[in-house]
Amino acid sequence: MKRFIDTNLFLRYFTCDDEVKAKRVLALLQRAARGEEQLVTSPLVIFETIFTLEKFYKVPKDEIRELMLSILALKGLELHHRKVFEQAFDFYLAYSISFTDAFNAAFMEAKSVKEIYSYDKDFDKVKEVKRIVP
Repeated sequence: MKRFIDTNLFLRYFTCDDEVKAKRVLALLQRAARGEEQLVTSPLVIFETIFTLEKFYKVPKDEIRELMLSILALKGLELHHRKVFEQAFDFYLAYSISFTDAFNAAFMEAKSVKEIYSYDKDFDKVKEVKRIVP
């Protein structure tokens, strides 16, 4: 049986702000890694986790990348666009842009889209993307 894993579990695990919950989540993730649990999550959970770690907990981007890549590598976790997320973390660090912009640039690359209509000048930092102002 698949079970959905929500943002707050990832946050308890990463921040250890509640040691009991952090240990329980670790045990859950270990079961998933061994294939004993089947977990599924959504891209929104990943985005919310990244946003909260960055804005509320002030975790540096490179550390967020490492934390999240360890989750993305879990054998027992189903997540759509896993490869796009992995590429997005590269853009996130390389161009020092928001994770949302990094994900959109990685999504564009995965879909072979080279141009974006946007007023967001952060896309000008991404060499793989040409920004067009309508």
